[in-house]
Amino acid sequence: MNDLQREFEQAAADIKQLGERPDNDTLLRLYALYKQATCGDVHGCEPGFFDFIGTAKKEAWANFKGISQDEARRQYISLVRQLLP
Repeated sequence: MNDLQREFEQAAADIKQLGERPDNDTLLRLYALYKQATCGDVHGCEPGFFDFIGTAKKEAWANFKGISQDEARRQYISLVRQLLP
């Protein structure tokens, strides 16, 4: 396992220790970066018409289409560091 992967996994663990919940836009960005870092470009079935949360998540993930998984990991780590006290 390389250093970037270790830092990413640590950031994913650290984010669970936040004292207060980030705003919805930040949560969507965290979700999208995590998915891009772990799964690559957006794929899968489209959410149902009334699945507003699923649609928001898929759209947020689609915003990072084409970004490498390593770059998504770097951005995720950076965002987590900004959120930690």
